[in-house]
Amino acid sequence: MSTLIGSAFFIILVIVAISIFLHFVPLGLWISALAAGVNVGIFTLVGMRLRRVPPSKIVLPLIKANKAGLSVNVNQLEAHYLAGGDVDKVIDALIAAHRAEIPLSFERSAAIDLAGRNVLEAVQMSVNPKVIETPFVSAVSKNGIELKVKARVTVRANIDRLVGGAGEATILARVGEGIVTTVGSTDDHKEVLANPDDISRTVLTKGLDSGTAFEILSIDIADVDVGRNIGAELMTDQAEAEKRIAQAKAEERRAMAVAQEQEMRAYTQEMQAKVVEAQADVPKALAVALKEGRIGVMDYYNMNNVLADTQMRETIAKAGPVDSVPVKTDEPKK
Repeated sequence: MSTLIGSAFFIILVIVAISIFLHFVPLGLWISALAAGVNVGIFTLVGMRLRRVPPSKIVLPLIKANKAGLSVNVNQLEAHYLAGGDVDKVIDALIAAHRAEIPLSFERSAAIDLAGRNVLEAVQMSVNPKVIETPFVSAVSKNGIELKVKARVTVRANIDRLVGGAGEATILARVGEGIVTTVGSTDDHKEVLANPDDISRTVLTKGLDSGTAFEILSIDIADVDVGRNIGAELMTDQAEAEKRIAQAKAEERRAMAVAQEQEMRAYTQEMQAKVVEAQADVPKALAVALKEGRIGVMDYYNMNNVLADTQMRETIAKAGPVDSVPVKTDEPKK
C-alpha cells in the first residue's frame, strides 16, 4: 500500500516538473526555430520567460524576417518589445520595404513605431500613394462672390520625415490656406470656374509639404460651387448700419429740439407771469402816487387819454385801411 502511494506521489512530481519545464522551456518554438534555420538557444527562451517576454512574440517574427532575408537578431526584437513596440508590425514593414527596394533599417523602423506612427502603413503609402480629400473650402474672390472648393491631395509617405514630421491635418490646413489665397487674388470668380487647374498649379508651387511626413504628388480640384454674394451682403449690411446711425442722430436732434422748445415755452410762461404780476402792481403804484401827491388828478386823466388814444391807434392799425364812402350833399346840381 505504501509502495503504491509512493509511486503515485512520484508520478505527480514528475508531471509537475515536466509542466514547469515546458512552461519555462517552449520546446515547440525551439523546434520550429531550428526547423526554420534560426539559431535560438534554449536558455535564451528560458531567459525570455524570466523577463516576462512571450517567446512567440519574438521567435515567430524572427523566423519571418529570416525567411525574408532580413538581418535581425533576437536581442533587437526583444529590446523593441520591452520598449513597448509592436515587433510583428515592424518586421512586416521591413519585409514590405525590402520587397519594394525602399531603404529602411530596423533602427529607423523601430523609431517610427515607438513614435506612435503606423510604420507598415507608412511603407505601404510609400509604395501606393494615398489620396486625401479636403472638405469644402470657402473662399471669396475680389468681386465678392463666394466659391466653395473641394480638392483631392495625392500624398506619398516620406520615411525619413516620419519621426518629427507633421501629419495629414497639417497638409489639409495648408492646402485650404492655399486655396483661399489663390481664389482671393483673382479679380473675378468666373476665372476660377473657367480654369480650376490654376488653383492646383499655384498651390502646388508653394511647397506645402515642407516639414511634414508626406510628399505632395498632385493637387486636383474635385468640385467648385458658387456660394453667396459676400460683397453685396457686406455692402447691404454697411448701408443698413449707416441708416441706423443716421436715424439715431436724427432722433437725437429731434429730442434736443423738443427739449429746447419746452425750455423756451417754460421761459415764456415765466416771463408772462412776471408781466402779469407787474401789471397787477400798476394800480397800487398809481394809488400810492395820488395819495402821496407825486402826481395830480389831471396827470392821471392825461395818462388815461394817452392810453386810450394808443389803444385806438392799435385797433385801427389791426383793422386795415377803410374804403372811402361818398358824402351826400343837399346842394342842387347846376
